[in-house]
Amino acid sequence: MTADDRPRPLKEAARITLMLDAVLGKDRFDRGPVDVGQLALEYSAQTCPGEPIECVVEDDLEGCMGALVPSDGSPPRKWAIMHHLNQSPGRRNFTIAHEFGHYVLHRNLIGPEGIQCDENSILRREGEGIEKEADLFAASLLMPLHDFRTQLPAKARADFDVLDKLRKRYGVSLTAAILRWLEYTETRAMVIISNEGFAHWAKPSGPALKSGRFIRTKNVVYELPVKSIAARREFSEEMKAGIQQEQGVWFDEPLIEMCFRSERYDQEITLLHFQGDGRRDYDYAEPEDEDTYDRLVSNTRR
Repeated sequence: MTADDRPRPLKEAARITLMLDAVLGKDRFDRGPVDVGQLALEYSAQTCPGEPIECVVEDDLEGCMGALVPSDGSPPRKWAIMHHLNQSPGRRNFTIAHEFGHYVLHRNLIGPEGIQCDENSILRREGEGIEKEADLFAASLLMPLHDFRTQLPAKARADFDVLDKLRKRYGVSLTAAILRWLEYTETRAMVIISNEGFAHWAKPSGPALKSGRFIRTKNVVYELPVKSIAARREFSEEMKAGIQQEQGVWFDEPLIEMCFRSERYDQEITLLHFQGDGRRDYDYAEPEDEDTYDRLVSNTRR
């Protein structure tokens, strides 16, 4: 199978989303998130009865967050989705969805040893190749844009209260909800994950990046500004709601900074909201997910 012949992650996620909407109703997220473990078992049994996913299990996976493991022997093979011990429910759901994506998209490419996925690929969504494809599938399946954008419009400024409600609605981690929002927002915004005064990683929205607002963290030690909330370690409700930061604190323009600390994961999550549109020399493209979903909906009505 060549790269051109492989299933496309957004199309496959949209196809399953359309099926779930038809069976459970488009208001299904009002009742709860996708039960992705049960979905993986039932979907694989119905669409690929000769090589289904037989179990979704928790195990001690040293050095990785999740794995898709085939049974012994030659194809057709049976499969197991595995997720590392003690993940929060939101992180676990995204891990399972990521491995389900590998099953749907890549099982014919996977050798007898299976595939193991690390924290960088799943939590930060910074993988490449098939890891990126599995991430796109997982995010689109768990947090469909047609519903997400209804809850949080593209022009709206997100805060932690809104994002926490979305985290619960879709059964994902707060980080996953933030990254999903950053994919489509038309505002200039950025998330920064840090600890001990240094950024672990950062991600800007498309409009922020195209206006020159980004932070380099790969192979670079980025020390937080001394006036930033995380550096000052002032984790109050006021700081979580957001404060005005002057020009020069983060960038050469004023902005709104929001921050809170997660004791469970020993890290701070900072949101930066830039004011105005920045440079106007770019064209903002709508995410492919929405077009894929709408196209499939349109085709079913013909």
